[in-house]
Amino acid sequence: MVTIASDLIARILREAAASPRAEVCGLLFGSADAILAIRPCRNVAADPARRFELDPAALFAAHRGARAGGPAMVGHYHSHPTGRATPSPRDAAAAVADGSLWLIAAAGTVRGWRAVAHGTVEGRFDPVPLDTAT
Repeated sequence: MVTIASDLIARILREAAASPRAEVCGLLFGSADAILAIRPCRNVAADPARRFELDPAALFAAHRGARAGGPAMVGHYHSHPTGRATPSPRDAAAAVADGSLWLIAAAGTVRGWRAVAHGTVEGRFDPVPLDTAT
């Protein structure tokens, strides 16, 4: 189980709702069992309606910040504007089995996933229940 404040879930859902034709994405900060902050990022994918690619500058900045004592990046989120809140085959192909958290927003909900080797979903993800603390 991963704890995340309900206002962070609401922010992700608002961001996704504001972009009905393109996937939104962002970074997650905290620990393996608690997401404490999110940071929206620009989707730089060639076809943002069907895929996402986090802005590399945002990724580098997050890693630099963590090395300087800032919050640890523990994963990312993205939306599926016309799909479900489950990982797609494309998500699985892009995921590294490093234990990072993936939150996927779709149809007014956010679901949690952990990227692992031999996952139960698409061979790369295991579901992670979200405890939405207030």
